[in-house]
Amino acid sequence: MYALVDCNAFFASCEQIFRPDLRGKPVVVLSNNDGCIVARNAQAKALKIPDLIPYFKIKSFLQHHQVQVFSSNYELYGDISQRVMQQLKVFCDHIEIYSIDEAFLQLPDHFTHYQQLGWDIKNTIFQRVGMPVGVGIGATKTLAKLASYIGKNSNKCGGVCVIQNIPSWQKVFEKIPVKKIWGIGRQLEKKLAVEGIFSVWQLIGCDPHIMQRRYSVNMGCIIQELNGTACLSLELSTPNKKEIISTRSFGQKVQSIEQLRQAVSQYAARATRKLRDQQGFANSIQVFIETSRFDDDYYHPSLVLKTPYPCNDTRIITRLAVQAVNQLFRSGLRYVRAGVGLMNIQTESPYQGDFFAQKQSEKALKLMQTLDQINHLKGLNTTYFAAQGIQQNWAMQRHFKSPAYTTQWQDLPLIIIR
Repeated sequence: MYALVDCNAFFASCEQIFRPDLRGKPVVVLSNNDGCIVARNAQAKALKIPDLIPYFKIKSFLQHHQVQVFSSNYELYGDISQRVMQQLKVFCDHIEIYSIDEAFLQLPDHFTHYQQLGWDIKNTIFQRVGMPVGVGIGATKTLAKLASYIGKNSNKCGGVCVIQNIPSWQKVFEKIPVKKIWGIGRQLEKKLAVEGIFSVWQLIGCDPHIMQRRYSVNMGCIIQELNGTACLSLELSTPNKKEIISTRSFGQKVQSIEQLRQAVSQYAARATRKLRDQQGFANSIQVFIETSRFDDDYYHPSLVLKTPYPCNDTRIITRLAVQAVNQLFRSGLRYVRAGVGLMNIQTESPYQGDFFAQKQSEKALKLMQTLDQINHLKGLNTTYFAAQGIQQNWAMQRHFKSPAYTTQWQDLPLIIIR
């Protein structure tokens, strides 16, 4: 049996953990530069607040209904996600972290009381982390996903749903549209509609071999999974990325080359830190800068540069990124975005250069390791390179950002007992 643990309105729920006064009140979270609404809790959805609507269009509505607005606090969300995943290991050793707010668990055979287990997981995560979650349990990952959907949308389930004895679920499955099945997108939904397949139950009744020949191997797999035959196993280890991209839109339009240099230096440092996290080395980097697509003189060049040797040294990557900006920059333009990509990544362990080839020195490796350790212990960007800038006027705007409660010492919440 598989369980899917899915955090409810994850970004909004993270904001409520350290603000219990907001529980039961509408909360929304904005995208980069406070652009669009990307997360809404149940109370905000009840107000019919659309997803991905620009903030400025609905600002007065939010104020009128006293909706609490937050900028995206990625540092907080990443740390809360790690805490949730850590607690799940109490219940099971085999875990696939599917996304920042979802994880699959392969349950041991000795578990039999699945409903009680689901409630234990739900209550434990809320008690120890403060995060509300839903739990769906089924014989396959697809059924677990479907159970999670039912649990969230059924008042009777209360957030925990176990799918067993599939024929007994016929009446429920007949009411669920086929698009709610994991792996069925809009295009597949349209094609299935032409064949008169609109509900989950109708798809369950299809022959997987015929549907596989007609559509794809994936379609046959979905139907078998819906019928309780597992085709998808857990991905216990996250594969290393072959490319790492770091990019952001600026908080305000940038015209000076110095600010562009600072921005790409910041993005280079961020990408290289992620590279070291997977014990990788980059053989080339790509840098791009971009003006607004709505400008008459739209300009979006990019440049690829080779590293002198397989490298994860922030100093080398930053130097190349700044060199690229110097070549790409055109004066008189107003830039809105930039980015740095690390390419042709190879892992540390199998790497073997030839006798005469340059390689990254042990001194450089130890320096990068020390910087990462300091930033891990003391908080992100405790130490950084001057090239990243002190006054980053170009940085992403987050006017409603909450404190980094769990990753910055100065943001630790204070409790005063009188």
